[in-house]
Amino acid sequence: QVQLVESGGGLVLPGGSLKLSCVASEIIFGLYAMGWYRQAPGKQRELVAKISSSGRPTYADSVKGRFTISRDNALNTVYLQMNSLKPEDTAVYYCNAVGDTTIGIRTNDIWGQGTQVTVSS
Repeated sequence: QVQLVESGGGLVLPGGSLKLSCVASEIIFGLYAMGWYRQAPGKQRELVAKISSSGRPTYADSVKGRFTISRDNALNTVYLQMNSLKPEDTAVYYCNAVGDTTIGIRTNDIWGQGTQVTVSS
C-alpha cells in the first residue's frame, strides 16, 4: 500500500528550528517529485517547497532563505529543515508525492497524514 508518513512536528519558540521527515513506501521513490505543503486554520493548503526527482528545489517566497528541502533516495525520505521559524509558519504540514512530469512520469498525488508545527512563545 502506497504510504507517506511524516514526523518531526512539534512546538517551537519563534526563531527556533525543526526538521520534518517523510518516508515513502510502495513507490519508486526516484521517479517522484516530492513536496511539502501546509495548511493553517481557515486557510487553503499552500506549497512550501518541492524537489524534483533530480534534486532541484523550489520554494515559496515566504520561506526562501529559512527552509531547506532535501531528499535521500536510498532511504525513500524527503526532509524539510525549517530555521528562523515565525508564528505565521504555524500549520499542519503535509508531505506530497507526484510523478515527476519532467521525466515523463504522470501519477495522481499522494498525501501524508500531516504533522502539526506550532511556533509560539
